[in-house]
Amino acid sequence: MTAYPAAATAMPGPAQNRYADPSARGRLRAGLGVRLPTDYQTLVDACAPIQLDGHLYLRHPATERCNPGQDVRDTIRARSEVSWDDLDPDEDPRLLFGLAESSFGTRNGLWPIAGTGRGETLFLVAADDAAPGLLVEDGEGSWARFEMSFAEWLHRYLFGEDTTGPDTSALHPGPVQLCRLPTTADERPEPWSGPDRGM
Repeated sequence: MTAYPAAATAMPGPAQNRYADPSARGRLRAGLGVRLPTDYQTLVDACAPIQLDGHLYLRHPATERCNPGQDVRDTIRARSEVSWDDLDPDEDPRLLFGLAESSFGTRNGLWPIAGTGRGETLFLVAADDAAPGLLVEDGEGSWARFEMSFAEWLHRYLFGEDTTGPDTSALHPGPVQLCRLPTTADERPEPWSGPDRGM
């Protein structure tokens, strides 16, 4: 059986922990009012802020320019303005996944934690639960649910599985392609390759 936190953390290469800072996580939690899963925090500390395989973005709360806090608040605000009662049934996550409500940024609601350059957004479902699920919205109103940890989702994403909906696999051959995101105006993106995927 795969130990997903260790496997997902190893895929970008040795942990850099450039911005690992428990107080930054504490500030993010205080600002948002939610505790994000341990595996997510570990992976973010290990390599964020980063772009993985040209699409997936992970931000880090210890940086000002790549801080996830403002993105989370902006996404919550935008999603909260959607009139969910006007959606087609196949675009309503309440009906698709048996949710009591489609709330964003609430204790039992949806929390945006990552996004892609293709417009997809990854949400935690009820982040304070011991084992929160994940929902992905594809940027065009279609949703997919994954009953797995963030570490397992990321591992499967990097192995090219359908992790943003049906027929969405995007396997990049060779090692994981990474790009460190600039955290100041003076920095530039720093691309590099991780280890071989072992496929």
